[in-house]
Amino acid sequence: MSDYIVEMKHITKRFPGIVANDDVSIGIKKGEIFALLGENGAGKSTLMSMLGGMYEPDEGEIYIRGEKVTISSPNHAAKLNIGMVHQHFKLVSDYTITENIILGVEPIRKFAGLFPYVDIRNANRKIEELSKSFGLEVDPTKKIADLNVSMQQRVEILKVLYREADILIFDEPTAVLTPQEIEFLLEIIKGLRDGGKTIILITHKLDEIKKVADRCAVLNKGKLVDVLDVKTTSVNRMAQLMVGREVSFEAEKAPAEFKEEVLKVEHLTVKNEDGFEVVKDVSFTIRGGEIFAIAGVADNGQVEIADAIAGLTKVSGGTIFLGGKDITNETIRNRTEAGISYIPEDRHSFGLFLDFDLATNLALKQYYREPYSSKGILNKEEFEQSGSRLIDKYDIRSGQGVKTQVRSMSGGNQQKAIIAREIELQSPLMIFVQPTRGVDIGAIENIHKMIIEERDRGKAILLISLELDEIMNVADTIGVIYNGQLQKIASRESLTTNEVGEYMMGAKHE
Repeated sequence: MSDYIVEMKHITKRFPGIVANDDVSIGIKKGEIFALLGENGAGKSTLMSMLGGMYEPDEGEIYIRGEKVTISSPNHAAKLNIGMVHQHFKLVSDYTITENIILGVEPIRKFAGLFPYVDIRNANRKIEELSKSFGLEVDPTKKIADLNVSMQQRVEILKVLYREADILIFDEPTAVLTPQEIEFLLEIIKGLRDGGKTIILITHKLDEIKKVADRCAVLNKGKLVDVLDVKTTSVNRMAQLMVGREVSFEAEKAPAEFKEEVLKVEHLTVKNEDGFEVVKDVSFTIRGGEIFAIAGVADNGQVEIADAIAGLTKVSGGTIFLGGKDITNETIRNRTEAGISYIPEDRHSFGLFLDFDLATNLALKQYYREPYSSKGILNKEEFEQSGSRLIDKYDIRSGQGVKTQVRSMSGGNQQKAIIAREIELQSPLMIFVQPTRGVDIGAIENIHKMIIEERDRGKAILLISLELDEIMNVADTIGVIYNGQLQKIASRESLTTNEVGEYMMGAKHE
């Protein structure tokens, strides 16, 4: 009998233009948390998608509980008690939590012994009990459209638990969560392991691996580099194996040289769809050559400030000046033309057209100008030449180059594409909202370097991040927000991490 509940031997998987997995062999023990570590596009998700039944390997063999299997579909994987919690959720927004969880395995009863119907009432009760037993409490009758991201993730986990999975694959599970939600999820994952489940964690976050994983396999460009015992391996060693070079965890930057004021926000007020003020009388300025970071716990109004400046959200009160010009009521395109680059929090909804190719996405802010078009006729050759240049310059990894459909790219490489497009505009004001969410340690280092380089070119940078370490590492000036109000604005050097944390929690006031 094998020591492993899952064995993947000599797995190779090719896509057009790329070898996603190249002769990879791993073994996973029952009841352990096994992490797959690697850069964006290293082949982690592809490898586990074969275990989850989305793909079949071109070469190699898979063994589950010692028996060789050919996993032909997600349904087949479910029959082998394998469940996958995807990075991008597979939920129907107009359905309730229960309807999503039971989809495809609906409990059918017959009325009067003749007429079949789905027993929703009993399913609601079962799911409520299941959610409580795993510490994932949900209201089964709520619609997915009314849930926040962390609640939707609970539903995805409950989907696989409802199908009695005992091998659970988590694909970048913390990529879209706040720090508080991440801590909760990691406790859930440890609880599942302690309850006898086998957990496979796909991630590039080294701190999370150190907190929960027993062993980890490192992939680099599709190849298996090493399998490590997490407790005895340093974070620096993991980072070096993952990226293939030494990685710096501290951003190197010279003292800021402030120039003229670029952005001025006066008494900004923003209301949400329900008419509640989520941004309350906020005022600040950003100078050229300055990184102004807004620190705060999630949902305290910081994203609404960025959206209001960029034109995605209507302003209820106050004024926004860019280069001395009032842009409060300008269109998004006029703001872009006036000099705003914007990296949004939600890259799928606001940053990309997922079904367009990479060349088109990289030109979205300039397609109507020469040399991309002339007299209304698009120059596809220019799209491709410019796209190829940006792919090389920003290390965007894509299987078919500029012709790659963006939907098929990893989340981190999608983020690189947005950052490349927006930096190339060379706008006087650059807004970065959660710029390193979902990207690996090597890419984080490069993104921080790019932000600092733009500052040194005299650009005004507005950085909004939930990662306090990122803010303390990169910012020149910090504004701390709580409940829609700026509690404190001060230079980075004058604030300690603890002080910023106190302002973030509303425990300290200016």
